[in-house]
Amino acid sequence: MSRAPWVTHFGLTRTPFGKSIAAKDLYLRQAHQEAVARISFCVVESALGVVTGDVGAGKTVSVRAAVSALDPTRHQVIYIANPAFGTRGLYVTIVRSLGAEPRYLKAELMAQAADLLAAEAAERHRRVVLIVDEAHLLEPAQLEELRLLTNSEMDSSSPFAGILVGQPTLNRQLRMGLFAALDQRIATRFSIKAMDLGESAAYLRHHLALAGREEPLFADDAVARIHRVSNGLPRALNNAATAALIAAAAENKDLVDDACAKKAVAELTRD
Repeated sequence: MSRAPWVTHFGLTRTPFGKSIAAKDLYLRQAHQEAVARISFCVVESALGVVTGDVGAGKTVSVRAAVSALDPTRHQVIYIANPAFGTRGLYVTIVRSLGAEPRYLKAELMAQAADLLAAEAAERHRRVVLIVDEAHLLEPAQLEELRLLTNSEMDSSSPFAGILVGQPTLNRQLRMGLFAALDQRIATRFSIKAMDLGESAAYLRHHLALAGREEPLFADDAVARIHRVSNGLPRALNNAATAALIAAAAENKDLVDDACAKKAVAELTRD
């Protein structure tokens, strides 16, 4: 498989800081481990949970790690990447994910989704885990439909575990009086914060090790600059680190120094 010249320059076996990384190789810092623990709790208890964080903080990484640990014979995961499809779309997604053809009339579709969710537990002995990413985009009507779906056996149990993943505005939205009934059903909430400098340095080392580089490749002052410009957010850190590596290779350097990091930052922040 062909590799970019800068990857070859540093003797790396693969491109670091990319998206295509196995769940087992994800860098799980303390914040992610706590998020995974909250998600796992919701799955065990068939409860609702909320995971929030700024753009690029690594929310989906936590979800991937938690889902990878689930037994597929005992769990049915329904992942919604973008909920911008109205209330009908929510039911259609559930029904299709559970192997049925959605009914046309909404009242029948709602009943169909509820029946299928109940059947997964009662007949197939599998727990449904509904994960809604970008949940801050959910419309008020969709949030109400989610609340109604959690009703089971006269509100004594929920037919699925639900994880709402989104930006910090999601918490503010849920705490509005309009959604009090749903807000009260949320069993756990967790906010993923940005990495500190030590975590950013460990993150860089982890991903370079996955690419075959055990020796230091970034000078300390370069790490500090990259951390600062990325605000400790993994996605931005990936971009800055990659740009710095390319800059260093272009100058035929064996180490990413602060000059390369500064050049990379200037390129990324240029209007």
